Amino acid sequence: MGYGWGLVRPKMIIAGVVLTTALALVAAPGFAGSRTPAPYEPVPAAAFQALKTSANARSTDSIGGFDHASDSAGRLGADAVFAEPGTPATASVDIPVLKRDAAQPDPTATKVYKKSRYTLTGKATFYENGTTAMRLPRGTVIRVCGAGGCLERVVNDYGPTAGSNRIIDLYKPDFFKICGCGSWSGVTDVKVYVYGVP
Repeated sequence: MGYGWGLVRPKMIIAGVVLTTALALVAAPGFAGSRTPAPYEPVPAAAFQALKTSANARSTDSIGGFDHASDSAGRLGADAVFAEPGTPATASVDIPVLKRDAAQPDPTATKVYKKSRYTLTGKATFYENGTTAMRLPRGTVIRVCGAGGCLERVVNDYGPTAGSNRIIDLYKPDFFKICGCGSWSGVTDVKVYVYGVP
């Protein structure tokens, strides 16, 4: 038993030394002075104004105001007059009014569509395929308008059957967005603006 204990103890001491060394290396701070500090730049003496005062007595001296060379170019005087756009100046000083009409344009947003190549008028139906079907080449950009509004779509299926009075088969949610009709409807009148393949 004593023999086995003698073999284990040196391994534990070596493991403890290695662990202590590893912890010391991790905890040690980085090398100091690895970066050079920025050079110290003193404030120039011209930024200060001299003030002479007695060191022994309480002073009431104060620093004077800026001279004309130090005043800002955009400084306003006490007698400055402002003229609002669209109103004439009421001051005794004649100030030119640069903007005589203060009316602003109507901020309402509008939507203007590009002129279509041609239009088709007819019936629209729906189906659950998730596509927009017309007898036009795939990729053709269209705008479908009904009583409920308009939608812009791209033709990605061919149909409806030739010889029918239908011009377009729409995905069911699209159909009811433009239809403006109840859920029992299956056919609605539409106008299709055809823009062509982009």
